[in-house]
Amino acid sequence: MEIGKDMTRIAWPKLNHSLIAILRGIKPDEIESIGSALIEEGFEAIEIPLNSPEPFISIEKLVNIAPSNMLIGAGTVLTEADVDRLNSSGGRLFVSPNVNPPVIERAVSYGMIAMPGVFTASEALAAISAGASGLKFFPASVLGPDGIKAIRAVLPPDIEVAAVGGVSENDFASYATAGVRSIGMGSSLYAPGLDADGVRKRARMVIAAYNKVFAT
Repeated sequence: MEIGKDMTRIAWPKLNHSLIAILRGIKPDEIESIGSALIEEGFEAIEIPLNSPEPFISIEKLVNIAPSNMLIGAGTVLTEADVDRLNSSGGRLFVSPNVNPPVIERAVSYGMIAMPGVFTASEALAAISAGASGLKFFPASVLGPDGIKAIRAVLPPDIEVAAVGGVSENDFASYATAGVRSIGMGSSLYAPGLDADGVRKRARMVIAAYNKVFAT
């Protein structure tokens, strides 16, 4: 699908575990140990929200230790300048809480995987028009699986849909019935103060729950 004059939509990649680890509040001196634990347990996408301490340093550190096929990037991306810094840090995953077409288009121009946050059908369609690779339905706990399923009915069938916000491994089966395969994991996976061993234990449980529901 053509986006604007010169851009082509970048499809959400096929992941073994379409789980996005959201490390809100993580510090640069923690990112390597915690990021390594997540990668070793099977996570393939990690988001560092920009309201974390020195987020671009953490992103660059994580990019340097992660496999090249990993999706490493930023969340809470609000401006084109943020996108520029994300690109300079080596990140290739763009996540935002809102739909701001110029910001999404800037991310797409860098070849990033773009997943803006949406809540309504109008926002979802506007994000797709701007070049989104996928849609982050947030807060998913408010919409619920039925709400996401109803909105998804009017969206292109090839657009990736993720449930983010208030979702734990106990909810995977409910979202699967709504056709949702991508899940963003925040405080149920990581919270400031939790060390790498604690994150590893949670990650292992999350991966096992994901495999139980989504393995084919």
